Amino acid sequence: MTRNSTAAFAAFYRAEQARLLRYFRTRAGRDDAPDLVQETFARLLRSGAFERMDNPQAYLTRSARNLLIDRARQQQQSQAVIFPFDEGCDAPVCPEQMWRIEEADLRRAYGRALRAMSRRTRRVFLMHRMRRMTYTEIAKQLGIGDKGVQHHMSLALARIRGALTAWSVAG
Repeated sequence: MTRNSTAAFAAFYRAEQARLLRYFRTRAGRDDAPDLVQETFARLLRSGAFERMDNPQAYLTRSARNLLIDRARQQQQSQAVIFPFDEGCDAPVCPEQMWRIEEADLRRAYGRALRAMSRRTRRVFLMHRMRRMTYTEIAKQLGIGDKGVQHHMSLALARIRGALTAWSVAG
């Protein structure tokens, strides 16, 4: 850098320093702004392109913006949280294990509800749900009417619904 270019850079610094300081104060805070101003001018000086620029103010503003972006990236990387693995601690319960426990509880509640039904209601319910028989087929096999099958199914479903509601409230 020649003597003339050094004087030109010093004049440019004096002219733009206050503007750049305001820019950084609004975006980075009062404490960090002076350091960021110095870093921006240092980048401009290190680039060696000051003498060749048509619009050094635009270059300075762009450098300042890039500096803020770099700073934000560094802060984001430094905020990464790393937890050391401690083999002495118990491993957390996997969700799959929780689902199995809930499934077993639900099956027990379902079984209690089935056992609490009358023999005929339970039989109608299981014939329909397990054997996939229609209401007409069940009625013929048991010697009752379709309305009787519907009655027993509604009793069974109400009992199951009550057991599931009680289970969900308790769990």
